[in-house]
Order: sequence, then structure tokens, then C-alpha cells
Amino acid sequence: MFGLGMPELIVILVIIVIIFGAGKLPEIGAGIGKGITNFKKATREGSEEAKKIEDEKKNSDSKEA
Repeated sequence: MFGLGMPELIVILVIIVIIFGAGKLPEIGAGIGKGITNFKKATREGSEEAKKIEDEKKNSDSKEA
């Protein structure tokens, strides 16, 4: 995908452990997970809202005709 193999990922993980410490990793992971979940929820709700608006527009157009 980005040209990252296993050695590169291990180096990145080691650097993260050095910077944040092993104790903070679960908190960071939980925060990232919640952020991804919220992003997915927002995009899902946004697409549902767009579909609802589109349906309302179609209904108003058919009433005018």
C-alpha cells in the first residue's frame, strides 16, 4: 500500500514505544479506535442524511409535476 514492509513497521513500533512508553500504548490504541469508530459513524450518518434530502427533493419535484 505505502511500501511499508514488516521491518519498517517494526522500526515504527519501536520508535512509538520509546516515545510514549509501553504503559501508554493501550490508551493510544483505544483513542485511535474510538476515533475511527466515530469517523465511520459520522460518514454513515452523513450518507443517510444525503439520501434523505435527495428523496425529499425527488418527492417535491414529483408533486410539482
